[in-house]
Amino acid sequence: MKNILKITYLFTIAFILGSCSDDDQKFSLSENSASVINTPTNGQEFILNPLEDQNNTAITFSWDHSNYGTPTSIDYSIEIANSGSDFNEATTLATVNETHFTMNIADFNNVVSSLGLPPFTEGSVDIRIKSTVGNPSQLPQYSNIVTILVTPFTTDLPKIAVPGNHQGWDPPSAPLLASSAFGETDYEGYVWLDGEFKFIAPNQTGIFEWGNTDWGDDGTFTGALLVDDETNCNASTAGYYFVVADTDALTYETTPVSWAIIGDATPSGWDNDTDLIYNSQNKTLELDLDLVPGPFKFRGNNEWGQFDLGTVDSDGFLQSGGDLTFDGEAGNYHIILDLSNPRKYTYSLTLN
Repeated sequence: MKNILKITYLFTIAFILGSCSDDDQKFSLSENSASVINTPTNGQEFILNPLEDQNNTAITFSWDHSNYGTPTSIDYSIEIANSGSDFNEATTLATVNETHFTMNIADFNNVVSSLGLPPFTEGSVDIRIKSTVGNPSQLPQYSNIVTILVTPFTTDLPKIAVPGNHQGWDPPSAPLLASSAFGETDYEGYVWLDGEFKFIAPNQTGIFEWGNTDWGDDGTFTGALLVDDETNCNASTAGYYFVVADTDALTYETTPVSWAIIGDATPSGWDNDTDLIYNSQNKTLELDLDLVPGPFKFRGNNEWGQFDLGTVDSDGFLQSGGDLTFDGEAGNYHIILDLSNPRKYTYSLTLN
């Protein structure tokens, strides 16, 4: 009986101590026990390089442990937001149990670009660490805020849109021209035109809409542009055009182009072109044609000159010069020449 009483007494004491421990844990949070960020440091600059190995480390986040008054598992979320936004639309980079986290160049560039930082331009972002305990997460604490300067990049070619009568004057859905590289203003591309049109730049977030910078004809219709001009450019004859525009030199040119396929792989050999037909729905040039193994290429306006696509670069895009080779089985093929993506032209041959 004595032993039973002793055991009962010990369980009672253990229960009381456990209850006290739980109560102590509930009230152990200190308002000054949040993490402190060690890296990066306030004002640190990060210039992201598109030519560097994108798996290389771009940034390392490290911080001190938060203090919840008793040893416990803590989740740390790294939050990033546009500077001055008070983290109203923060992005969580990761949630970890450790007090450090690294990001490679590609991932970090994608994140800061998604925040709206323009490429090749220094912008600032705020970083903080949010700590929580339990499941579901409870008792959030926030670290100090660190502001860093970041210069992101883009591998996309800069573009301008060509809204006009040919597509209902709707900038978001307008065909695009692309420049040769970032910082260049030599835009070009292929567009079906039918009457008046303008050129329009994207806004800082890449959206094409009225109110952005636009260019119209200077009124002489001699290929000169004016910024934010009310006079539209004009293609008097509906058709497929090669369009170039230099928004620095303020010039533009439209050249009608009729594309065709030619070569030993085609029924007419190298003597005659077989014209492709523009598909307005797909914005591609198409044709069904009997092909046999042999060389061929695409050319414009039935002549050797400016419009000639005969080789494919390492990225799979058509380039001028040389010959393409058809080495499939002889038969009737659906041919598609896609020039709708400026400076990134492709083709396909599909057996019918």
